[in-house]
Amino acid sequence: MYNLPGLENLKTRDWGRKSTMASPFRPFFVWAAVLAPWPLLLASCGSSYSAPTTPTTYTIGGTVSGLSGSGLVLQNNGGNNLSVTGNGSFTFTTPVSSGGAYAVTVLTQPSSPLQNCVVTNGSGAANANVTSVQVACTNTFTIGGTALNLVGTGLVLQDNGGNNLPVTTNGSFTFTAAVATGLGYAVTVSTQPSNPAQTCSVANGSGTANANVTNITVNCGHNEWAWVNGSNNNTVGTGAGIYPPMPGVTAAANLPGVRNVGPVSWTDANGNFWLFGGNGVDSAATTGDLNDLWKYNTASGEWTWVSGSNVASVAGAYPPATPAFPGARDGAVGWIDSSGNLWLFGGEFIPTTGPTVYFSDLWEYSISNNTWTLQGGSATTNQNGSYGTQNVASTSNFPGARYQAVAQYISGQVWLFGGFGFDSTSTTPGDLNDLWEYSGGKWTWVNGSSTIAGATANYVAIGSAGTPGPRQDGASFADKSGNFWIFGGAGLDSTGTNGELNDLWEYSTVSNTWTWVGGLSVANQPGVYGTQGTAAASNIPGSRSDEFSWTDPSGNFWIFGGFGNDSANPEPQQVDMNDLWEYSVSTNEWTWKNGPVLGDGNGAYGTLGQLAPGNLPPNREGGANWVDTSGNLWLFGGSGTNAVNDLWMYFP
Repeated sequence: MYNLPGLENLKTRDWGRKSTMASPFRPFFVWAAVLAPWPLLLASCGSSYSAPTTPTTYTIGGTVSGLSGSGLVLQNNGGNNLSVTGNGSFTFTTPVSSGGAYAVTVLTQPSSPLQNCVVTNGSGAANANVTSVQVACTNTFTIGGTALNLVGTGLVLQDNGGNNLPVTTNGSFTFTAAVATGLGYAVTVSTQPSNPAQTCSVANGSGTANANVTNITVNCGHNEWAWVNGSNNNTVGTGAGIYPPMPGVTAAANLPGVRNVGPVSWTDANGNFWLFGGNGVDSAATTGDLNDLWKYNTASGEWTWVSGSNVASVAGAYPPATPAFPGARDGAVGWIDSSGNLWLFGGEFIPTTGPTVYFSDLWEYSISNNTWTLQGGSATTNQNGSYGTQNVASTSNFPGARYQAVAQYISGQVWLFGGFGFDSTSTTPGDLNDLWEYSGGKWTWVNGSSTIAGATANYVAIGSAGTPGPRQDGASFADKSGNFWIFGGAGLDSTGTNGELNDLWEYSTVSNTWTWVGGLSVANQPGVYGTQGTAAASNIPGSRSDEFSWTDPSGNFWIFGGFGNDSANPEPQQVDMNDLWEYSVSTNEWTWKNGPVLGDGNGAYGTLGQLAPGNLPPNREGGANWVDTSGNLWLFGGSGTNAVNDLWMYFP
């Protein structure tokens, strides 16, 4: 036992005074004296005891400069919002643990006036109080965006006619010169890419700089084709359709067979593509006219066999038969009405043996009910037309049987022109130039001749009223003013010569007059291509028929391929083509956009589903065409060097 010196004498010592009563303070002093040395003794005995410590934290802050607006709010680590009202130092209210991360950002930019505040030295690890964050506010904003689908070299952008910015790769870009608050910016392409040549377009390229601009899109994937679906190696006589076990089944493997010529196509209100019949190849690899109905969903990339037969040469069923449906045919015309129903008129049937026959029946298909309804015309083939009185509607009027006419649905009315078929009296078919209007369940003969013999062309002068000659296999369009247009086809020119045409006509549905707008009055003319991508008054596609045609959302007309004259070949050396043209209604000029100037051109399929500058559908005529909800142009099938069932999309 450890004994403190003198402890044994504590009871007898009186601390220098005598008293009959013990002092109340004596025990306190006694025990204080006893306990005072004990901490030293415990320490000398090796005790591990230590007092608790407080975790170390550091403040985050810095300096704001150039601030003249109000409403600036900073954030640290996505929270701890700090309103800043003036220049000078700032410190966030919540500190950060030692070694912890900090990330200072601008949550709200100043207003009154608008300013652009940029943070530097804004992130790191807190190993001491941070005072180095810099927030610099200016009265200018940066201008930038994203480049997409750039493959070529040499792309140069401009802002406000200057501040040239070379762009060498896809991704984000920012111009070097900022724009003052409230002033405009206008980004354009100064130099298009080359090697390979591309056409880049700018979206969201102009506006007022009230914040940093990052939403400008420069897309160089324009003027490119993508092979989307179908086979890329068909040869003549192959390409059977791949049908599911029964109609109504959607599957990635489904595929309509080759369509040589004359299918009908529609685009419904949901953006789905519809395809009916045409001359092609059925499920058994037999070539003939078809009556199958297909739907293609652009979102899923899948075909659905909706109705009709999977074998060729099936006859139609007319009332009172139930269900009723149109028979196999090619060269019919179609339109979709304001209620979303599909319509079909006429066409021809080429039997295995015997003569070709022509239809004048009118059918309506309800998408919601999946039913066909006969709405007019005759179940008997090769019918003469019942013209009635010109410009007088009647339930007894109907156009004669025909195929390869053209039609457009304009403001609730259908306009149908020409084709090859029967007039009011003839017993043999021929080219027609009659114009019909259909509305309210009645046909009206509006213009042109009621007889094949009387159907002649009347070219007075470009820009003057006249009459297009009889023809088949042409293209038609509807402009935004409600006028009906036709281009080319095979028929009679101003001299009475039968051949391929490249004349362009506009019909005013108000004044009931045709105007010769452009092209030549004589048949079998080569094209004048000019400079690719450049519109010019002298440009004109070569004479052709069975071309693909579209009207884009801007009201411009497009044609692709067909059979006729390229840049060099006069008749009889006519060819199938794969050139692409755009016509501007507002400027009355054609632009050669894509494809070769010589016919019988090969295709380049590239990678399935990918746009690329070198992709190109092979030469062809006579397939189906659609415009999707984004304004892209689509085509399917046709025949040229090979008969095909490939599906392509063109990105304008």
